[in-house]
Amino acid sequence: METELKQKRTLESICARADHPGNDPYGSHVMPIYQTSAFTFKNAEEGRRFFAHEESSATHSYSRLGNPTVEKAEQIIADMEGLDIEEKTEGMLFGSGMAAITTGIMAIASGKKILAQETLYGCTSQFLQENAPQFNIEVININPNDLNSLEVALKQYDDISLVYLESIANPTMRVCDLERITELAHAAGAFVMVDNTFATPYHMRPLKWGADIVAHSTTKYINGHGTIIGGALVARKGFFEHSNMKTYRKNFGGIAGPFDAWLTLMGLKTFPLRMKQHNINGKKVAEFLFRHPKIHRIWYTGSAIHPDAEIIKKQMINGCGGMISFELDGGLDAGIELMNRLKFASLAVSLGTVDTLIQHPATMTHAVMKKEIRESAGITDGLVRMSVGIESAEDIIADLKQALD
Repeated sequence: METELKQKRTLESICARADHPGNDPYGSHVMPIYQTSAFTFKNAEEGRRFFAHEESSATHSYSRLGNPTVEKAEQIIADMEGLDIEEKTEGMLFGSGMAAITTGIMAIASGKKILAQETLYGCTSQFLQENAPQFNIEVININPNDLNSLEVALKQYDDISLVYLESIANPTMRVCDLERITELAHAAGAFVMVDNTFATPYHMRPLKWGADIVAHSTTKYINGHGTIIGGALVARKGFFEHSNMKTYRKNFGGIAGPFDAWLTLMGLKTFPLRMKQHNINGKKVAEFLFRHPKIHRIWYTGSAIHPDAEIIKKQMINGCGGMISFELDGGLDAGIELMNRLKFASLAVSLGTVDTLIQHPATMTHAVMKKEIRESAGITDGLVRMSVGIESAEDIIADLKQALD
């Protein structure tokens, strides 16, 4: 793949101008919603040349293949993830995070083996355990924080095509050494794919550490308002063509719609401001939880006693975000009682929205996992996951206090 270099911009500028359409023929200041299924050709010859991949004045034909609003969102997300590398990046937008993840895995690993982090989002784990084998993908679970075991696995199994990771594990908040893992994977001829939903490019940029492809549920922090279901993949320019990724998306039909893409662009305009406040509030809420006598254990990347504190210090930027998992004395019953007593936070299974969300992984987001697999991954019955919003931190803490006391 030929390397293309790019012009540098800041995250704040990329996001603030996310909805600028560029050379819009009508001079629109905001990116239009191209809410159309098809695009017309001037004549039959133009259509023929377009589908023959010959020079043509036509730019689009059918929105499952590509749409200007969708492409604008794709490039903005790609620019964000590529801020720390010299090469140009490109993105692909999907109808959900799972559509992005499964398409990426299928395109790279069909008929081959992959090493997958043992602690993953519940539906990702279910896909790898139940659906991937149907496509002749053999999945070997690994602990990415045990580099010796990872190196042994890469040598033990031939035809490892992919190492699949989460930048911050959902919901245990573990962080692995992406730089070292990508070095080991590439030496063994494997690609590295990282789900960066929890960290976002505000806090971590996996491409900087050598990852080949980055996945997102844009439903979460990227959109930030809980108004869409969406997903994205980002890679260095040329990777999607090399891996035939766009053909997979075209034929699986998983592309995002133009209205969801437009809502994503609207959310991105305030992305850095939102993330800054999520981070400030997350730190305050974590400090409160650490002091509370009823909290048995806390998983928070901003903690000095986090088991991966040195890796976090190296890889994460702009703070540590607003995601916190914790376990109460009293386990499952205490966690359920807490959630039922909360009056300010919303009980919902998403994350990354402007309002505070709380949920119980074992019976909600990770309920699809087999109990023994879930518990071995550190997702206990008493674990509670909290997505700290951008409301007043004092209000969030007051709600937790009244529910705990």
